[in-house]
Amino acid sequence: MAGLATVVDALPKEQSLLDRKFKRPGRLGVALLVLAVLGGLGYIGFHLARDLGSVAVASVWPYVLLALALFIALSFEFVNGFHDTANAVATVIYTNSLEPTLAVVWSGLCNLAGVLVSSGTVAFAVVSLLPIDVILKVSSGSGFAMIFALLVAAILWNLGTWWCGLPASSSHTLVGSIIGVGLASQLFNLRAGASGLDWGQVVKVLEALLISPILGYALAGLLILLSKQMLKYPALYEAPKDKEAPPFIIRAVMILGCTGVSFFHGSNDGQKGMGLIMLILIGTVPTAFALNHAIGPREVQSFIAASQQAGSILERHVAPAADPAPDPRAEVTRYVQTKRLLPATLPALRDLVADIHRRVAGYRSFQSVPAAEQTRVRNDMYLTSAGLRVMEQTRNPVFTAQENAALSSYCALLDKNTKFIPDWVKVAVALALGLGTMVGWRRVVITVGEKIGKQDMNYAQGASAQLVTMATIFAADKFGLPVSTTHILSSGVAGSMSANGSGLHLSTVRNIAAGWVFTLPAAALLSGLLYCFFRLFA
Repeated sequence: MAGLATVVDALPKEQSLLDRKFKRPGRLGVALLVLAVLGGLGYIGFHLARDLGSVAVASVWPYVLLALALFIALSFEFVNGFHDTANAVATVIYTNSLEPTLAVVWSGLCNLAGVLVSSGTVAFAVVSLLPIDVILKVSSGSGFAMIFALLVAAILWNLGTWWCGLPASSSHTLVGSIIGVGLASQLFNLRAGASGLDWGQVVKVLEALLISPILGYALAGLLILLSKQMLKYPALYEAPKDKEAPPFIIRAVMILGCTGVSFFHGSNDGQKGMGLIMLILIGTVPTAFALNHAIGPREVQSFIAASQQAGSILERHVAPAADPAPDPRAEVTRYVQTKRLLPATLPALRDLVADIHRRVAGYRSFQSVPAAEQTRVRNDMYLTSAGLRVMEQTRNPVFTAQENAALSSYCALLDKNTKFIPDWVKVAVALALGLGTMVGWRRVVITVGEKIGKQDMNYAQGASAQLVTMATIFAADKFGLPVSTTHILSSGVAGSMSANGSGLHLSTVRNIAAGWVFTLPAAALLSGLLYCFFRLFA
C-alpha cells in the first residue's frame, strides 16, 4: 500500500494546481452544507422515531446493536464519498466552472436527489450476493458477524486507498468483501450444509464492474474525436487559465455534467449500502422493518388474490402422487441454493405459498401480523420469490405464458412487501455520502484532475468523461447492476487524454490499475479474516 502513495506525492516545493487556484471555501457552499445537514438530520430523526415508536422491547440491547450497525453501515457510505463523489466534481473544479466547496455541496444535493428516486434494484442485487442463509437468519450471531465483517473490511480498504489518493472502487471493494465473508461462512458451515455465494449473481456483477471502465475509456476517447470533427469551437479544446471562468455555454455544460454524474452516482452507488442497512434493521428491529407497513388494505387484498392464483398454478403442476414435503422451507431453501428440482420441490413451494396466503388473509394487514411472526412471514415471502425466480431462470418446470405472467406479478408483490427502503434510509445514505465528499474530496480530486494526464484537462475532456459516466451509470441502473463511478470516470479521463494526444502519466495509470486488480482479493481476504474473528464472539 505504501508504494501506491506515490500517486499523490506533493510536487517538490510546490503546491498542487488545486491549492494554487483556490484558497478559501465560498460562503454560499458553506451555507448550503449547513442547511442540508440540519435538514437531513431532522428528517432522519423524526421518521426513525416514528418507525420505532410502536416497537416494544424488553431491553435496550436491540437499540444499542441497531445504533452500532447503522453507524458502521453509514461509515461505509461516508468513506464511499471520499472516492466516488469526489470523481463527480473533479472535472467541474479543474475547469473553473464551480469553486470547490460549492461544487461538492451541489454534488451532495444531487446525490440526495438521485438516492431518493432510486428504485432499490441495485441495493437488493448487492444483497442477493450473500448466502441465502444469512438473508433469512440475519438476526443470528453469524448473520451480524458477516455484515459487520464485510462493512468494516470495505471501510478499511477504502480508507487505505483514499490515503494514497488512489481512485479505487467502493463497488469493487464491497463485492470483494461479500465474496470473502461468503467463502469464510461456507468453510464454517460445511457440516451444516449451509450455502455459499450465488456465483451466477457474483459473475454477473463482476462482468459489469469489468466492462464499465473499458467502455468509459473507449467511449470518452471516441467522443473527443467526434467532437473535434463536428464542433469547431476552439475554446472547447483549451485548458482553463488560473481562476478564469470558462465561457457561459461551456460552463453550463460542465455544471450540467457534474449534476448528472452526481445524480446517477446517488441512484447507483448510493444504493449499495441500503440493502445491507435494511438487513440490519430487519435483524435488530423486525417488528418495525421486516414487512412493508406502508402497504395499504387495497394492496393487501390484491396480494391475497395473487397468492391464491399462484397456489393454483403450482398445484396444477404438482404430480398427483407427490408426497408433501416434510419441511417446505428447508426444501425451497435447498432448491434456491442448488437450483436442482426434486419431486418434493413443487409441493414445498405450493405449501409455502398456501401458508403465506393463509397468514396474510387472516391478519388483513401487515401491521396486524404479531411481532413474533413478522420475521417468519417476511422470510417465507423472500424465499418464495427466490424459488419462483429460479424456476423462471431454469425454465423447469415449463409454465404457459399466462402462468409465467401471473407468477411474475406475484413475485413483484412479494418483493414489494419485503424489498423496500424507507425514505429516511435514503436520506441518511445521501447525507453520509455528501459529508464524506466534503471531508476527503481533495486527495482523489487531485489525482483525477492532475495526475492522469500530462497536460491540464481541457473543457472537452472534462465534458466527455462526465457524459460517458452519466450514460454508463444510467444504463447500469436500468439493468439493476452495481458499477463503479470511480472506474468509469477515471477511465473516461484517461481515454479523453489519449484521444487528445495529451499523454498519460503511466505511473498513475499503473497504480490505478494495480488498485483495480488487488482490491477484490484484498477486500475478500480482509473480510474473511474479520468474519472468523467476529464469529469468536457470535
